[in-house]
Amino acid sequence: MSYALSTTLHTTFEDAVDKTRKALADQGFGVLTEIDMKATLKAKLGEDMEDYLILGACNPPLAHRAVNADRQIGLLLPCNVAVRTDTTSEGAVIVDAMDPQVMVQLSDQPGVREVADEAAAKLRAAIESLESADAR
Repeated sequence: MSYALSTTLHTTFEDAVDKTRKALADQGFGVLTEIDMKATLKAKLGEDMEDYLILGACNPPLAHRAVNADRQIGLLLPCNVAVRTDTTSEGAVIVDAMDPQVMVQLSDQPGVREVADEAAAKLRAAIESLESADAR
């Protein structure tokens, strides 16, 4: 099973981040956390890497239902969305969202599947809206 919902955009990194935030917001997700991997690895290890930002996306009603179904599911929340420069294709940016179906693979608690299905549909819609916008 793949654990990512992905698309590639042909735009700048900054534009891809802005579009990703909007696509997530349109599906009811807010961004709770943000990890700038490029800056962090440079500061902590002196290592260089491409632009790579991890957004911790949360849809509060879905998170509430998931945690009520399985208290340990919080270990998989928020849903991480990585926006990263494609090092193999100039002018391309990859957006990867964690597929919430991973939760179903790890939890056998009743109710988790329904939440994962709904969260996956919303994240898939966000990814598809990015693809549609990029195709124009």
